[in-house]
Amino acid sequence: MGEPLVSIITPCYNGEKYVQRFLESVLNQSYNNIELIFINDGSIDKTEEVVMSYESKFKERNIDFKYIYQENKGQAAALNQGLKIFRGDYLTWPDADDFLATDSIEKRVEFLQNNKEYGLVRSDMNIFNEFDLNKSIGFISGKNSNRFKEHIFVDLIKEHTYCSNGCYMVRTNAFLDVNPNKKIYVSSAGQNWQMLLPVTYKYKCGYIDEPLYNYIVRKDSHSRQEEFKSEILNKTYKHEELLKVVIKEMMIEDENYHLSIIDKKYLRKRLLLAYEYKDKELLEQQYRILKKNKYENIVDNIVYIRGKFKFIDYVFKVMALPIKVKNKVKRLFYD
Repeated sequence: MGEPLVSIITPCYNGEKYVQRFLESVLNQSYNNIELIFINDGSIDKTEEVVMSYESKFKERNIDFKYIYQENKGQAAALNQGLKIFRGDYLTWPDADDFLATDSIEKRVEFLQNNKEYGLVRSDMNIFNEFDLNKSIGFISGKNSNRFKEHIFVDLIKEHTYCSNGCYMVRTNAFLDVNPNKKIYVSSAGQNWQMLLPVTYKYKCGYIDEPLYNYIVRKDSHSRQEEFKSEILNKTYKHEELLKVVIKEMMIEDENYHLSIIDKKYLRKRLLLAYEYKDKELLEQQYRILKKNKYENIVDNIVYIRGKFKFIDYVFKVMALPIKVKNKVKRLFYD
């Protein structure tokens, strides 16, 4: 009996400058039985030229390579193209601007082969600055103890753990059990929630305490661009809507409980955003909704009061200063 087939589905938009690094990492895998489905999401640069130059290399390596072009519709729509046709026993969907550790596929397959009770597994991840790929600047897990948790459904909703796609590998039987239509809800952001939440609700997630995936922080990365308040605010509404759609489509008994978690999460995000940008109208609006639904807690009350009254906010800031600085501030008042 041969090795299980692993499907890698990777969407890409305008990856000419970096996609070669990702493709090389697939070629260099210590694991052999791989299907790579590459979806060009309407790139207008030389992505296609670079990717197709690897076709013969994948053939020599016995990697089943499939290339799909679509008009630019976003990552979720691109993933759906791959989900229609993938054949693997296991599935992963890394980004084209990152790259896999050499033993990334092998170690995750080994875990799932030896631990049948898990529906998926994840690993840690190195974070690199694009200008220095020789020195990691950190780990996605932060080496927090919650990285070992097996039931991560609620943590993913609350963003108390990471959902970086390249870290995860899903057992296909588990994925099809919760997603028999092989299709996710198309949204402009958050496709990892669509992929992971249904599986993690029903199945345990294993963990490999090694950085088997490498994330590159790029200056022009959409997720890293400096955003103005209106853009950040708009994103909170989009993510909230997406999460609610995913939960509702799952048809679970405790739907209302999880929808309330989402409500609280984004009301608090916008309350903090209002405080940060000194937007008193937004502050009042979000706090009023929190209070009306009896969601508010002491932290919400403090944020609200600090946002409403400048002097109280100033006092809190002074209280948080180091002792030496506090003494200097005191002297301004009493000397």
